[in-house]
Amino acid sequence: MCASTFSTLALRPDLCEKNGMSVGDSSGSALDFESALAQLQGIVQKLESGDLSLEDSLKGFEEGVRLTRQCQEVLQHAEQRVQVLTQNGN
Repeated sequence: MCASTFSTLALRPDLCEKNGMSVGDSSGSALDFESALAQLQGIVQKLESGDLSLEDSLKGFEEGVRLTRQCQEVLQHAEQRVQVLTQNGN
């Protein structure tokens, strides 16, 4: 994933939320990008373990898709900000 590219931008939770760059968890509260990515990694580990029931695997997969989409949105927003900053610097 492109997360390593943007990790150098230091996407801190306070900056993310202030700039609309947080992602929501299943309870509706905001997560910073790194927390959402950590949750996604945890879901992948559980799915790869093969120890989950079919129903739990499907729930995990659904949550993973949701987190992936939200993380992609945050990364797209960050990329747009970087593009604006680099265009203004020319």
